[in-house]
Amino acid sequence: MINMIKADSFPFEGHVLIDVRSEAEFERGHIPGAVNIPLLGNEDRVQVGTTYKQQGRDAAVALGFKLLGPRFHTLYEEFKAAGAKPLFYCWRGGLRSHISATLLEWGGQSVSLLSGGYKAYRHLVQTELAKPRNMVLLGGMTGVGKTEILHLLAEKGYPVIDLEGIASHRGSALGGLGMPAQPTVEMFENLLHKAVSALPVAQTLILENESRKIGTCVMPEGFWQNMLKSTVLEIDVSQHQRKERLEKEYAGFAPEILAEKTEKLRKRLGGLLCQQAKQAILEGRKAEWVEILMGYYDKSYRYFIAENGFRPEPQPWDWQQTENSLELLMKKLKLYGIEK
Repeated sequence: MINMIKADSFPFEGHVLIDVRSEAEFERGHIPGAVNIPLLGNEDRVQVGTTYKQQGRDAAVALGFKLLGPRFHTLYEEFKAAGAKPLFYCWRGGLRSHISATLLEWGGQSVSLLSGGYKAYRHLVQTELAKPRNMVLLGGMTGVGKTEILHLLAEKGYPVIDLEGIASHRGSALGGLGMPAQPTVEMFENLLHKAVSALPVAQTLILENESRKIGTCVMPEGFWQNMLKSTVLEIDVSQHQRKERLEKEYAGFAPEILAEKTEKLRKRLGGLLCQQAKQAILEGRKAEWVEILMGYYDKSYRYFIAENGFRPEPQPWDWQQTENSLELLMKKLKLYGIEK
């Protein structure tokens, strides 16, 4: 028997998600945790699509079965090997997922289909992320350690969403250094939805005060509007500690790479400052390079705050007294009804 499961049952506990769309579709975006076992690969799908346009549905279906036939045994074994309680999905929950589920059902296994397919799941993601959520944002100049503070709060059990971690980018010209490849915009939304849906709706989320665009990832409109309405706690760290932290953060990267990344800021820094920064890093004067970039990023941060109408509340932080600083922050969060 084939069971039908609705998209609002996410995260589909206990099921093994099997995405039977092509490799290209899967790479563009999929349900987090799914495995890709394409019924038709990239090239096959192009052939079927072309036939559909030129000769119609019947001819396309016939070609699909012709291409599939020699692979039925292999697909059956791959589906079985994926694990117990398989949940199949394709784009709309149509022919591809039904064929896959039926193939495994013939072998006597209980299988499930995602009603409406990936399209229904994407509708759920976009709808849920657009819903109003209470948020508190951690802001502050570059180098204050916002991400590290978020991780400290997460370790204490606070409802934290790490936007930079999800986007695999730190949100600047140098933000991709040492990070894995970024997800597509679509996949970023899927991963963000997974993180948000894991927390009760009534809980106030704690996030970093990011720009709408993080590298190549873009915040969903509704989610971004929620952020714009949120309280901002501005982490205030001394200039000395910020410089020290930034020098340490980029210590492991070759000067040539840092100079190349700095060049991307030429239009914003201006030709003279860009050249001075590049020369400083190539000659081993990292402190000077950091100071130039801090000046640029501080100016950009102030513009970002003013442009979006934020009215941040200062929150002092001293990295030499981390526990005390964390206690102060937790007391402030308690005022907003956020407790671990």
